[in-house]
Parts: sequence; structure tokens; C-alpha cells
Amino acid sequence: MEIAADSVASLSTDEATVVARCRCGEKAALGELVSLYQDRVYGLCLRLCGDREAAADLAQETFVRAVSSIERFDERAKFFTWLYRIAVNLSIDRRRQQARRPALSLDAGSGDSRGDGEVMRGGTIAERLTTSDPRPDERASRAEQHRAVAGAVQELEDEFRTVVVLRDIDGLDYAEIADVLQVPVGTVKSRLFRARMMLKEKLRSLIEADG
Repeated sequence: MEIAADSVASLSTDEATVVARCRCGEKAALGELVSLYQDRVYGLCLRLCGDREAAADLAQETFVRAVSSIERFDERAKFFTWLYRIAVNLSIDRRRQQARRPALSLDAGSGDSRGDGEVMRGGTIAERLTTSDPRPDERASRAEQHRAVAGAVQELEDEFRTVVVLRDIDGLDYAEIADVLQVPVGTVKSRLFRARMMLKEKLRSLIEADG
């Protein structure tokens, strides 16, 4: 499949050193990789599968898979998008194997500041459902809105849920998402547009009530 050319970038010096040490079998290097990326990977898995325990298992399995296949990593690419690719595939496989469970808040449990406290980015549903500092009497309603959006995202099919999570929640750019999913940028944009339309329809009553 086509990968966007502008998604390819060199590793940072420190990151490249850690990857090289992992390739040499240095156990301490694995711990450094986990420390660098565990919050982002766990947060991604949580948003994709909606279950804390499953997300923790998936994050751990992501690093196990990454280390076992690190020889196949192309150092011209971004390491975190390669990790994300593994996490996305594992999360989708898990969802297909298990019955759907109640969704959690999409921004719960991640240490990545790009996702904290936001339901969606990009000037879409988030502008209607979030404020910077809600009054006390709005907090219960706001929590209910977040749960509704989280539930709606969890109801999307895999290909649509994934692009919404990567773009509108995790804040990746189109080229990075194309790299993660191994699809053209145009496909990413098309899926995201359709996913946002689906969410808008699922949340129509909530948006109208909020307006």
C-alpha cells in the first residue's frame, strides 16, 4: 500500500541510540523505550478498545511485539508511528475477539498532554460539547456529554473509529495517520470525513440540546 512520503522522518539522536541498543539485545534499552512511549501507547489502546485492563495488556503486548520485530523497523520512519501501527492492529484484533464492553471516557488514563481533557479536536463536535472551565452546575452535564461522545466513537466500525481517535483525539497529522494505517493520505481524509458525519448523526440530539 502507498505510504505518504512526507510521513517519513529521521529518528532523533537519542531515540536512534535506544533503538540500536534494543537491536543489540540490551534489556535496559527496552525499559527506556517503555518509559518514552508507554503513556501514549496505553492512551491509544484505551481509546480504541474502551477498557482499562485490556488497554494495559495491549500496551504491554505492543512493546513485546516491537522489540521482537525491531530488526524490521526502518529508521527513516518515525518510531512512534511504527509503535502506533502495532498498537492499532492489536487493539482491532482484540475488539474482534471479544464482546463489546461499556466505553470509558476517551481521555482517561493517558499521560499524553495532546489528548488530556479533550474529547475531539479540529473544530468539530468538541466546540459544541466542551468549554475551558465549566461552572460547577455544568459538570455533571459535561461528564454525560463526554460519555455520550465516547460511546458514539466506540460504536463506529474499526476503520472509522481509528481515524477519529488518531486525528481528533490524539492529534496526529494526516501523514502520520497514513503511516500508521499504511494507506494513502486521501484515504485517511475520506474516512475521517465519513466518521465525523456518522458521529454528527449519532449525536444530533445532544448537539441540538447543547445549542
